[in-house]
Amino acid sequence: MSLPQRPSIARDRYAQLPRQDLVVCASLVQNPANLGGLCRTAEAFRVGAVVVADLALTQNLAFRNLAVSAHHWQPLEACSVSALPAWIAAQQQAGYSAIALDLRADAVPLSGFSFPRRSVLVLGRELTGIPAEIANLCDLAIAIPQFGMVESLNVQTAAAIAMYEYGRQYPLSELGS
Repeated sequence: MSLPQRPSIARDRYAQLPRQDLVVCASLVQNPANLGGLCRTAEAFRVGAVVVADLALTQNLAFRNLAVSAHHWQPLEACSVSALPAWIAAQQQAGYSAIALDLRADAVPLSGFSFPRRSVLVLGRELTGIPAEIANLCDLAIAIPQFGMVESLNVQTAAAIAMYEYGRQYPLSELGS
């Protein structure tokens, strides 16, 4: 089986092309390299938006090294950690389901999960995950089943797997040239 041909995309039309109804909330992620990789991956999957704590992040060299030029194409929004509870509530009011990507005991395995079309994927801090007060605001939690000795994945890697699964469930139509 071969991969489908990637369509040629005109740069001048790119901003008008459809995006996924998936928002990746990375306000808790602190490592600029992780955020750069996340931005690049989100752009590859045409995620609706990536939310970070501060847009000044795009000036950080570690961010830029991993993002390459993705931050020029990927919509980014800012939401400080202190504003996160209100932001999550506003997304839910707008019809989005807030989904924590977390290793908590009640998390649904990603392999058996059907994303709601309008989803916000909430990511946690690199070492401590999603604080309980934020996780409790989410509609549910998902986890990536793992079978090795290391009990977690890098936040950017875990988010990439979840974004891929969302895109598999909701493939974008042909982008065309």
